[in-house]
Parts: sequence; structure tokens; C-alpha cells
Amino acid sequence: MSAEATCPFCRLDPATILLENEFARAFPDGFPVTLGHTLVVPKRHVASFFETTPEEQAALFYLVGRVRELLLERHAPDGFNIGVNDGVAAGQTVPHLHVHLIPRYAGDTDDPRGGVRWIMPVKAPYWKRDER
Repeated sequence: MSAEATCPFCRLDPATILLENEFARAFPDGFPVTLGHTLVVPKRHVASFFETTPEEQAALFYLVGRVRELLLERHAPDGFNIGVNDGVAAGQTVPHLHVHLIPRYAGDTDDPRGGVRWIMPVKAPYWKRDER
């Protein structure tokens, strides 16, 4: 069986698609970390961002911007995290490239400083190094 045949992002229910263009589509994350957490994926089955064409990359990030506008209208978040887990060592669990657009809300965590740096917790609070 091919990777596409078993890939959840290749077998999306069309009703879940929020936005799409020639090369990419956006849909709600199945396991959202915040209200509005959305994934943007290429239509072509590729595992890595570095396997995409320049046209696919442009299409992906165009949709990231469009989804941001949609989420601002629907949920009025205060900020966003944008992330890609590229490879198993980086935490990728579905081998189809996906860009996370995670709306952030004031107070959704005690201290949001460091943002995506928290993938390495010991290094995330870089501002504390000066407090020693």
C-alpha cells in the first residue's frame, strides 16, 4: 500500500478543508493545542519542507496568511506561532509536511516568552541566564 493511501492528510474529508489553492490546503488540526489551531499542507504527498518546489512553498505560506486572516475574524487571537516539525528527530509524527498555525491568546500560558524555543526546555528561558 502506498504512503498516500494511508496518509491522513492525503485522505482528508473535503468538508474539513477551510481554504485551498492549486498546491495546498488548510484544515483544523485534529488535536488542537489552542482554539483555531490549523494545519496547512501541500496537496502533493511529501514528507519534508525541503522536498517542496518553490511554487508549493509559496502556496503554503500564502495560505498561512489567509488562514491567519480567517482566524483573526473568527477568534481574535493575540498572536500566532508558526511551526514545522521536519523529520522524526524534530517531532514529526505524520510523514506528510504540515505547517502548524497556532493562534495564541493572552493568558493561554503563564509566560509565553521563548515561544517555539520550548522544544528544548533547558535552553528556552534564555532571559534567565542573565539572572544567575
